[in-house]
Amino acid sequence: MMARVVVADDQTVVREGIVMLLGLLPGIEVVGSAGDGEEAVRLTAELAPDVVLMDLRMPRCDGVEATRRIRAEHPGTEIVVLTTYADDDHLFPALEAGARGYLTKDADGDEIVRAIEDVLSGAAGLSPKVQRRLLERFAEPVRNPAPAAPAEPPDGLTAREVEVLRLVAEGLSNPEIARSLHVSNATVKTHINNLFAKAGLRDRAQAIHYAYRHGLAQPPGSSIT
Repeated sequence: MMARVVVADDQTVVREGIVMLLGLLPGIEVVGSAGDGEEAVRLTAELAPDVVLMDLRMPRCDGVEATRRIRAEHPGTEIVVLTTYADDDHLFPALEAGARGYLTKDADGDEIVRAIEDVLSGAAGLSPKVQRRLLERFAEPVRNPAPAAPAEPPDGLTAREVEVLRLVAEGLSNPEIARSLHVSNATVKTHINNLFAKAGLRDRAQAIHYAYRHGLAQPPGSSIT
């Protein structure tokens, strides 16, 4: 099936170039283009695209705020950021706002297609550079002692769901978690779906951040004294 895409970028030449490139790529139909975040939100409401390819620095309404509004008002539309910037001040606010993909503008056509396919299948569409930065961020030592694990798991998580979440935070895949807990892959998937729903999580990156924030797992390289 064709992925219906809206392109949002405030630079006309860049925006038209992206639209032209996407028109040559298999499985993608560009249904609209926006010159700022406000227009991206409006076009999403009118056209109900599958994906918005979103720049971040735009007038009137920037890409982070547009992402937040689109994800809140039109949850059926996924956001893939396409920007010049991959620093923490741009990356993490965009992901927290609800972007499921993040590419820099040196991405080629294959990377863009792959990111769009990934977010539409429920995965994260992140460039290798962004994936490395996420891993580095989680591996950075915490300066303050991590909070002790709460007596009761947050958001009504069961003990088994917390156990699965810890293994997700350790980087284990579903089959690896299944082998560790001596359960089936289907059982692991059920636990993950349940804990994602209870905690309001969208993907593994958010799950890892959630586990660290609630003291359910420790980032690599950190220690409790």
